[in-house]
Formats: sequence, C-alpha cells, structure tokens
Amino acid sequence: MSGPGRCRVCVTRPAAMVGAGFCFDCWPGGPVVPPPCLRCGASSGYYTGGLCGRCHPRAPQRVDACRDCHAWGATRTRKWRCKGCEGWRAHHDEGECRSCARTLPLDREGACRLCRRQRTRVLRLEGRSLARFVTLADANRHGQQLFLADMFRAGGGPKAKAHRQAAPPAAAPAPIEPVAHRQLVLFEWPRDLQAGQRHGLPPLPDPWLADALQRFAAEHAARYGWRASTTEPVQRGIRMLLSIQDTPGAPIRESEVLPLSQLGISARGVLDVLAAAGMLEPDREPAIVGWFAVQLAAFPEQMRSELLVWFEVMRNGSATPPRYRPRSDQTTASQFRFALPALRSWAARHESLREIAREDVLAALPASGTPRDRMLQGLRSIFRVLKGRQLVFVNPAARFSVPKPEQPIPAPIDLAALRSLLDSDDPARAALAALLAFHAVRVWQLRELKLTDLRDGRLHIGAQTILLADPVRERLAAYLDYRARRWPATVNAHLFVNDQSHGRTRPVTPWWIRKRLGMSPQAIRQDRILDEAHASRGDIRRVSDLFGLSTAGAYRYTAAIDHLDRGATAAPA
Repeated sequence: MSGPGRCRVCVTRPAAMVGAGFCFDCWPGGPVVPPPCLRCGASSGYYTGGLCGRCHPRAPQRVDACRDCHAWGATRTRKWRCKGCEGWRAHHDEGECRSCARTLPLDREGACRLCRRQRTRVLRLEGRSLARFVTLADANRHGQQLFLADMFRAGGGPKAKAHRQAAPPAAAPAPIEPVAHRQLVLFEWPRDLQAGQRHGLPPLPDPWLADALQRFAAEHAARYGWRASTTEPVQRGIRMLLSIQDTPGAPIRESEVLPLSQLGISARGVLDVLAAAGMLEPDREPAIVGWFAVQLAAFPEQMRSELLVWFEVMRNGSATPPRYRPRSDQTTASQFRFALPALRSWAARHESLREIAREDVLAALPASGTPRDRMLQGLRSIFRVLKGRQLVFVNPAARFSVPKPEQPIPAPIDLAALRSLLDSDDPARAALAALLAFHAVRVWQLRELKLTDLRDGRLHIGAQTILLADPVRERLAAYLDYRARRWPATVNAHLFVNDQSHGRTRPVTPWWIRKRLGMSPQAIRQDRILDEAHASRGDIRRVSDLFGLSTAGAYRYTAAIDHLDRGATAAPA
C-alpha cells in the first residue's frame, strides 16, 4: 500500500488524498476546511485519505488519552484504549453510566470502569469498613483521579500476590545493642537442652530482649523469604538460648548455638539471625586447629613448639621481618600433610628440628615423581619459616634439585553421561553442565557467579568476558525461569541457589555442584580445554585467552596434545 506522498507546496504535510498533490492548507484557491474523519467523525486533526491522524494506519505514532477512562498512554495498537479498558470492554455490555452518564461498558451496578476505580480509590484511602456508606455517586461527586495507562494492577489477583511476595522489605531491621559486661560464674557446666525441652527451661531473665529478638527474627525471615516451618523453630531456639543465659542481654556464643541442631532446629538459621541482630559472639575454633593439635600429639615437646610457630605464621602471617602473608587453611593443611611422613620418622629419633641435617632430608624423600616433589614442598615451607624465626641454624631442605614431575594427561570423560546432563530435565543440572562443557568455567567461579555477571549474552568473570554459546544461553534462560518460579522472594544475589541457600546470601557449596552433576566437574572442564587445545593445534595463546589460564597452565594441555600426537605417529611403526 503506497502513501499519498507529500504536499508539493509545503513538503511537510501529506497530500489531502491520493493523486491530489496538495494538502488542504495549500490547496489552490484555499485553504480548504478538511472534511470530518470517515472512521471516528473527528472534525480536527485531519491527516490524509479521509482519515485523521488518530485513525490513519500510516500516521506518525502518538500517545493520547484512553477513549474510555481517559488514562494517558493509549496508542493506536488498541484503538486508543488502554489495556484495562480493552479487557473491561470484552466482558461487559454497553449502557449509560449512572454516575457520569457516558455510554460505555458497565458492570453489574451500572458503573463504567473509571467511576468504579474512583470508588475503589476512595475506599482504599478511607478504609474498606466504609464500603456500605460510600456510594458510587459520593465517590465521584468531587471529580475523578486519572491514571497512567497500564501502570496499575488489581490488588487481589494471584499475580499481584506473587508480586507482593517477591518484593521483600527494602530496609534491614535495626540491630539490637547487647550489654557490654558479662557475669562471671564459678563453674562452667554443660547445658543439656534436650533435658530442658523435656522438663522445661528456666523463665526468661529479660522478656523485653526476647520479644525484641522474636520480632527481629520475624522481620529477618520475611526479608529473606523464609517459610514458617523455618522461622518458628529459629524463634523457639532463640528463646531457649535466652532462657539459659548467665548474663541477660549479653551476646550469645556460637558454641552455645550448635547444640540446637540435636533438637531439629536449624543452628545455621539461628546463627544468621543473631549475627544480623548483633547478638552473636564468635568463639568457634576452626577445624584445622583441632586437627593440627591431634597430629602433634605424638611429637616431642620441642618439635611440637617449633611446628606450632610455623602453623601460626602460615595462618596469621607475620608483620616482622622476614614478613609472610597469611595462607589459607587448605594450603596450610596440604603443606603439613606433604611433610608429615618425614616428620613422624624424625620424631622417633630426634627431639627438635634443629637436629635435622641434609642427610636426614635426603633419606626421608621418596625416590622420584610427585611424592618426592610434594614432600619437598612441605619441608621447605616448614624450614623456611623456622630459619626466618631463628629456630633452626640452617635450612636442610634448601638447594635440592628435583625435576618437576610430568603432569598426567586428563582422562577422557563419558560423553554419553555428559549428553544426558545437558539434556536433563533439571534446569540447574543442565545449566551447570553447559557452562562446564562449553566454556570450562571453574567450580569456584560457578558458585560465586552473581546474577549481574550474566548480561548481554555474555558472562563476566572478573576481567574475563565470555561470549556464551547458544546452547548455554538456552539452558541458562530455562534455569532463570525455574529459579524465579521456585524462589520468587529470594534475596540471594548468586546465580545458583538451592533449598538451603535461597533464604540466605551465601553461595552454594562445591559439594552441591558435584552432587548435582553426578560426575567430576573438574574432569568436564579439563576435557573441554584439552579438546580446544587439540582443535587449535596447541595454540597456547588461544587456550589461555579463551579459558583465562596462565601460560604455564595452558602449556600443560598443549604439551599433552604433543604427547598424544607423538604416540599416534609412533603407533603404526
């Protein structure tokens, strides 16, 4: 369908009709008064072809008031009616409104949509209890409040209820100020909460604090979308802990909260509420401290004190020269495990690590390979710290030449099992498998991913930007829909959540990822990198840029490709 063209005189308005060449304002001998619109009868706003600018399909798009309720924002797509009036018109018959006397679709009481909404607004402002006293005429007597089109929704529908549920309170509840003192006791007796639950607990020493914490727990639960089955046991556990306090109003120790798990109460939920309220005192000993003490139990006294110095420096670092940065507990434990066989053999013959010579280290080291390299790592870490603290005269583990053991080639994975993961009905499992199989995302990156890291079809991980493949986008979209349906009120900003983490802000655990997949995520990642190294013929730069690896990390996979290629070449001979 071709348009009428522009007026040959003003070149701004369309021609009055097809073939005319002039608009009515520039008509020869004119201007001429335009005829009324053939569709709506309007005597103003003429456009072309006998239609006005509101009715002509090729007129410039514009926004106007709704023809029924006068809400601003109606367009030509719904014949100049808002979405609400379009639905109202589909379910009601026309008639004369008994309030505004306009001919419009009416409800059973004879009111149009605008007059009905005005009465609803008045009842919301003055209270629903006045419904039988506020008539339709009273509500519309002093005028009507107009609206923006399609910007409101009825308050009683299921969509509105879901919307209200998905919008948690914006502000967190204010923390509670604990007392600064603590009452000393003559004897520290363990508390048997199970016996207290059977026979009754003491009365609350501070009822006001108990009520304040109960309200705080309810607000915290509403903010994080907890169910009543989670909130009520947490509130009960807090009351139990307050009833056995030696100092009313003092912070509750973490070690006092843990026994609640024996009663079927979520100790983690109680810890979260008390920490948010400012009523939690951390006193739990890290697991590595108890484990290290057990390992040192059979060592001589002097050797035990020397290893404790190394342990403290590794965990807390040192600000005095020689300075050390604190290491993670995982690194500390692994270094000690590497050195433990040699330390145990020396503890049977020596009292102190000062007595260890180079010959002792050489005798304790395995013959070759990875065990020799790892033991030397652990011994070097220990003696380096002790030498810096002047607890040993020399470092007997220094100046050992140990060839770097050859890294094993990653084993191939079961492709049938991987395909079943990608096609799984579980959206979380399919999304995890897709990110690993297509982009080799690390496990710790998967658990730390935020919703804001996924945008514009790309995944932003630190300084790395990954352009997502189409199969990955489809699975992530399906998972996000599932996440919104399953946990609409969650405030957890992480991409992957589960039944335990959706009511908190913590990420999921690596164990959950491995269990969800049913196979090693590291094996999937290594197989993907090895496949890319093979496809790129050992291009280290490409492998490094694509997967965020260092040059040394990428070399492991390209060297494996070279090894496989040499084996394939030598096989026919």
